[in-house]
Amino acid sequence: MGNKEEFRDTIATADDKGKRLWVFPKKPSGRFYEYRKYVSYVLLIILFAAPFVKINGNQFMMFNILERRFNIFGFPFWPQDFHIFVIMMVIGVVFIILFTVAFGRIFCGWFCPQTIFMEMVFRRIEYWIEGDRGKQMRLEKQDWNAEKIRKRSLKWFLFFIISFLIANVFLAYLMGSDRLIQYVTDGPLNHLSTFISLLIFTAVFYFVFAWFREQVCVIACPYGRLQGVLLDNKSIVVAYDHKRGEKKKGRAKFKKNEDRSAAGKGDCIDCFQCVQVCPTGIDIRNGTQLECINCTACIDACDNMMEAVDLPKGLIRYASEENIEKKAKFRITPRLKGYSIVLGILTAVLVGILFIRSDVEARILRLPGQLYERKAENIISNVYTYKLVNKTTADFEDIEFRLLSHRGKIMPVKQSNILVPGQELTEGTLFIEIHTAALEEEKERLKIGIYSGERLIETTSTMFMGPRSFN
Repeated sequence: MGNKEEFRDTIATADDKGKRLWVFPKKPSGRFYEYRKYVSYVLLIILFAAPFVKINGNQFMMFNILERRFNIFGFPFWPQDFHIFVIMMVIGVVFIILFTVAFGRIFCGWFCPQTIFMEMVFRRIEYWIEGDRGKQMRLEKQDWNAEKIRKRSLKWFLFFIISFLIANVFLAYLMGSDRLIQYVTDGPLNHLSTFISLLIFTAVFYFVFAWFREQVCVIACPYGRLQGVLLDNKSIVVAYDHKRGEKKKGRAKFKKNEDRSAAGKGDCIDCFQCVQVCPTGIDIRNGTQLECINCTACIDACDNMMEAVDLPKGLIRYASEENIEKKAKFRITPRLKGYSIVLGILTAVLVGILFIRSDVEARILRLPGQLYERKAENIISNVYTYKLVNKTTADFEDIEFRLLSHRGKIMPVKQSNILVPGQELTEGTLFIEIHTAALEEEKERLKIGIYSGERLIETTSTMFMGPRSFN
């Protein structure tokens, strides 16, 4: 590894004066790139299909922040389920931390939507229209002639169309696919505010993928900074084997029929293919860096060169610093065990909560500021408001409230045919009447069952207030 560390004081996409250096990565090729393509295409299909797939009538994935309604893997979550949503988010964070400690920034290179769209969609369109690295650099430098105008216009047009499609899918996640389809059917002028939002999202995605590009990973994304805290010398990352690549005399250009080992030269032939193929413009030979997204492009490029010059592959590979320095194998550290235990506990808690979660959420509360009413024959009456949230897509009809803990009567203001439509909320007022003989204290907790016909769909509790003395 080189002795100079100046590269850590700057980023690879800016010069000494802070001016943006445009990255023209060479088109990758190799086994890891092929694997990444398969993974990316599967994830793209899932990403575009998820808002339009339904399970039991529920959208597979939806994050309706304005109405505070979320669907995750077909399970609907309402504001009343916020604690479940928080647990799921914590599980996601712990899972990413666990993977980062073990395998570095592998999420960024293989699963991050930014990387997938940039490298597998927009960058491939760029290669198709403008050619590989050299042709793109020449096109950038040449005057605005007919060829450049044609290629750039076609590229920007396709970028805009794809950004527009991504924005539509993004809105489907936010507002629901049914509503989005309805808005499209009605026409943009009938939903002007939503159409303006769609154009804003389109502009944001176009800006990110047409201009900002790798700067999202280098500058904007906090995950790159997070990995600097989580990684250690046992974490498996995309790494350059400097022990093998440098040896005594360091890197040297390849010479045919030369015995590099006898000459003390490292296996790195200083071809710069790993640098040219990097989408963030770094030199992986300088060691683990903030900008590295573990995309494996440098591994494929180096393996191709090693094969061409008849040297062993794996000069750049998935490895830990400890593996390179000491040839130590990967092992489960106490940190990994700790994170795994925490992740297991959180997952068990989530599964347990999901199993006991009811289809209907019921809240019955005494009307604020109202005292009890004493009626004839020593009957005590309290007035309540109720809210019933239906978390399913099915309607619950003929709702009836029954006292489970005391003898008495529950009388809704609307006496018959109370309906709770699917994924809707029903509110109302009811009276609870209990004979003083059934009361033992001034305040008692009542247990109430909510029935749809003869089926118990939820139980809840509330406080009942009576007089101090029942004599």
